Amino acid sequence: MFKHLKIKLLFPVLGLGGILLMTPSCNNANKLISGIDLKNLDTTAVPGTDFYQYACGGWMKNNPLTGEYARFGSFDKLAENNRKQLRELIEEIAAKPANKGTVEQKIGDLYNLAMDSVKLNKDGIKPVENQLKAIASIKSTQELTKLMPELLKTDVDTYFALYVDADLMNSNEYLVQTYQSGISLGEREYYLDNDAQTTNIRNKYKEHVVKMFQLFGFAEPVAKQNMESVLKIETRLATAAYDQIKLRDPHANYNKMSVADLQKLVPAINWNEYLKAMGVAQIKDISVSQKESLIEVGNIITTEPLATQIAYLQWKVIDAAAGYLSDNIYAQNFDFYGKTLSGKTEQTPRWKRAVSNVDGVLGEAVGQMYVKKYFPAEAKERMLKLVNNLQASLGERINALPWMGDSTKLKAIDKLNTFHVKIGYPDKWRDYDNLDITKDSYYANIQRANRFESAYMFAKAARKEVDKEEWFMTPQTVNAYYNPSTNEICFPAGILQYPFFDMNADDAFNYGAIGVVIGHEMTHGFDDQGCQFDKDGNLKNWWTADDKKNFDARTKGLADYFDAIEVAPGTKANGKFTLGENIADHGGLQVSYNAFTKATKESHLANVDGFTPEQRFFLSYANVWAGNIRPEEILVLTKSDPHSLGKWRVNGALPHIQAWYDAFGIKATDAMYVKTENRVSIW
Repeated sequence: MFKHLKIKLLFPVLGLGGILLMTPSCNNANKLISGIDLKNLDTTAVPGTDFYQYACGGWMKNNPLTGEYARFGSFDKLAENNRKQLRELIEEIAAKPANKGTVEQKIGDLYNLAMDSVKLNKDGIKPVENQLKAIASIKSTQELTKLMPELLKTDVDTYFALYVDADLMNSNEYLVQTYQSGISLGEREYYLDNDAQTTNIRNKYKEHVVKMFQLFGFAEPVAKQNMESVLKIETRLATAAYDQIKLRDPHANYNKMSVADLQKLVPAINWNEYLKAMGVAQIKDISVSQKESLIEVGNIITTEPLATQIAYLQWKVIDAAAGYLSDNIYAQNFDFYGKTLSGKTEQTPRWKRAVSNVDGVLGEAVGQMYVKKYFPAEAKERMLKLVNNLQASLGERINALPWMGDSTKLKAIDKLNTFHVKIGYPDKWRDYDNLDITKDSYYANIQRANRFESAYMFAKAARKEVDKEEWFMTPQTVNAYYNPSTNEICFPAGILQYPFFDMNADDAFNYGAIGVVIGHEMTHGFDDQGCQFDKDGNLKNWWTADDKKNFDARTKGLADYFDAIEVAPGTKANGKFTLGENIADHGGLQVSYNAFTKATKESHLANVDGFTPEQRFFLSYANVWAGNIRPEEILVLTKSDPHSLGKWRVNGALPHIQAWYDAFGIKATDAMYVKTENRVSIW
């Protein structure tokens, strides 16, 4: 919960880190290899029929899904390799005695607790008993609302979320904001839709809730009654929640008001007490991001019986704690969220979970050690040169746009030139002195870590001025992001390696992979959401009416195109939900290909392994998205993920790129062919 809510990611799943393998741009084809692994290809497939299968079919065959994964792709493979490196770092620390209060002590003790199955099984539900008893002792709605902020501090997801982030209308200052939350299945459709697949998941969820209550000591009749209470409240929250498309409208999700007005809007909660408990008693204003949802929270508090709400709160504690307790509790949690929801058949090994959780709790402390060992300092400067090339390329394309007027172009270029670029790792590291890690229990430490994160975030409200040097990813993360409020693009060390970058490969490979990644993040500044923020990160229109109309017409064409894609029998993609990411993929391809042609204009790259440089550009792009996925996970991600599925980030994006047609000789008779007049061209 305590994480930035507006950043635009390259990929939905945050992996762990890796080694940077990078050299300055070089186009001497006699010294550099193609970078394309021929084993990734399926040359029995026809490029114009299914380019994804052609470029990635070999990879998919050679990397079958294991029971541990619902989806496994290039990102995950890279993350697996990097997680082994982090394991070596952490286990080396955990094996040695360390002085109390040091980072080494905190990393070592937390990891050892996570790995100690004997203690976890012996403790059972004891680490949670006091929280459950405190909830059971509630005698009034006043007591209930007093407990809510205490649960929020420990990352127990009840009713709604509260967080601190930049004010959309004044990006230099922090603003406390609410956000709809409180539903354990994550997406409102699981509670509201009645198709066979969704109904089955909902029924399995009910069974899961009953089983979990029983594991926590509740008799079966009480467990069943509690489940009905949980479903009743979560369904009400889901009904009032905004859908994924409305959540993408920044204006619809910005409702700044005084705390006094919030008290009138939702009188069921004493907001002065609530905010005081969160450490932000001094604030005068707050943004109610989804007003109707918060109003319904107030209605639930005042209309649902106290016993119903106690059961709901107890469930939220149980659900939050399940990953940090005994093996039988973890197994039941996995049985639903892993097997039923995502189609997995095997639990993630304990050491992987332990590494991931240590990384989540002490991310920058681990990251500082990681970059010292694996990330060469000179890599930042080398990466910046490539970013500058892509920045110049996007500027050229903006200036050449036939559908945009000069005044809007000037403002677009101004925004582009003020991008704040972050590479590798932060210049200033986080301080973990106030985080106390002891040997009492794994879950108790997770709670303290969540309180530590909560205090860290809410302290921003007192500072007011936004810290634009803060990182929202650790250096070891295999991902990248754009943040509209700070107008920044960030490329952690973890993503700067094969298959994104290969120090031994030529520009055809590297511009097709990391080049498109860079262009993708830059284009987020000009996607359907990013384009609503000015160069300073404020939600402010900088378009002429005609130019915005032209832009909206072009983006609608892309949304309509993806809306028509059938991702599973009877299930279509959601082009409006995935529009921002699809625009970024489209722009990334166009911008990086333009930069690639400029960079290689004088170098005359040779054909290698039977492929032209242009073909290798698109093959390297496709290989970034190589992966296998379970049918269950396709349905989950279509509901929940703003990114298109990997297959469609290739087969859905490339038919709008003329250079791809030229490179592979795609003809009108090919299945992937889109008529010229129907192709989308935006940035």
